[in-house]
Amino acid sequence: MNARALVLALGVAGCATVGPEFERPDTAAVTGDRFVRAGGADAAEALPAARWWTRYGDPATDALVARALTHNLDLKIAAANVLEAEALRRVQTGNRKPAVDAGLDAGRGFTSSDNGRRYTSNLRLAATVSWQADLYGRLRRSERAATDDLFAQMATRDALVQSLIAAVVRQRVAIAVAERRLALARAVVETRRRTLEIVERRYNQGVEGISSVDVRLARENLAAAESDVPAREQSVALAGHALDVLLGRKPGATEPRAVGLAEVPPLTRPALAVPAALVDQRPDLRAAEFRVAASTERIGVAIADLYPDLTLTGNAGWQGSEFSRFFSIDRLLLDIAGRLAMRLFDGGQREANIDAAKARLEAAAQSYAADVLDAVREVEDALVRERYLRERLAAIERRLESARAAETLARDRYGRGLESLLTVLETERRRRNAEDLLLIQQGLLWDARIDLHLALGGDWLEQDASEPAES
Repeated sequence: MNARALVLALGVAGCATVGPEFERPDTAAVTGDRFVRAGGADAAEALPAARWWTRYGDPATDALVARALTHNLDLKIAAANVLEAEALRRVQTGNRKPAVDAGLDAGRGFTSSDNGRRYTSNLRLAATVSWQADLYGRLRRSERAATDDLFAQMATRDALVQSLIAAVVRQRVAIAVAERRLALARAVVETRRRTLEIVERRYNQGVEGISSVDVRLARENLAAAESDVPAREQSVALAGHALDVLLGRKPGATEPRAVGLAEVPPLTRPALAVPAALVDQRPDLRAAEFRVAASTERIGVAIADLYPDLTLTGNAGWQGSEFSRFFSIDRLLLDIAGRLAMRLFDGGQREANIDAAKARLEAAAQSYAADVLDAVREVEDALVRERYLRERLAAIERRLESARAAETLARDRYGRGLESLLTVLETERRRRNAEDLLLIQQGLLWDARIDLHLALGGDWLEQDASEPAES
């Protein structure tokens, strides 16, 4: 290869890059200027980094989240995956730099003649520098693809952080609800025990209208209430075990208390960002976008394989048979060479690699579009759930108010001999069911609020909750 051709090749190197450039895939899910179920809330600036769980004023939740972010094992796995991706990117970066090898060869031999043997030594110390000129961007594309892979892993880790925080808060709520339901079950046991005492006393006193059947019914109701307590205790224990795993510690170590956690999340009208902001705000969507970018770069890598590779090699060193004069100028070795290579026929393998890379890009783009569509659906679902859960919660609260009034009235009338025990027990059962349903509904409302934070990938600005929202 003559010097002029070498200079021409070097001038071309780094200038020609084949293959498509990345463009964010279009999706119909983010074309609107607002979320449909956000009502009259105005679009707001996204707040992806907000510590949304702290707005509920529960120090126990804050401490649990802090521990989970430090000790959760899945998060440590994600961190290791990021380190691996970063190392693989450095591998691709190193491929674009010159490689330097050094070697020392030493040998001693002899030749035989009539005059006997003649011994000679041979020493060779040399360094070789080789560098592949990236004529068509194959190495650059490979490095950029590895960088996109790294960013995708980092975004995946961030998505796991968001999911972990939501899981911790959700489990905190589950424990709080389970403990309140346990407290309710124990209170019901005490109420029914007092009812049994009243019935037995009235029966022993021979009060008219009180029979042994009433005593048996009161005892059965007490036993039924007592049977609920172990089931509620089990729910508390299992919820604690699940939280321990999230915190990276031995199941059974947690002794959570519901003190300080509000019964329902604060009523606020979220001023949500426009749907398109989800693409930048949600880390899982960013990860999907980086995977599309990496697939785009790898098409360029596959196309660049169709073109020649230029490798430049330089050798420098010393060679001689006498160590005393080894480093003299007349023993110096120096040569520079260039090699331009191109595969002429491979049975269509390279074209097939290009088609496979294009198919992977199409799959990644469609997966991204599906992820965006699901993300918007998750936001809309959470908005719908919270709206109707609050309406149902209000109805349950009215039901509970009426059930308590009915129970009070029935007990008063029973004490005056104007009502049967069955009516008292029925009103008590209805009141207890309404209280239990209320606790369950409060937990569902918390879940809906957590789902909205998770779907948005962060927090939102607040508007005045007194303003009526549009339907």
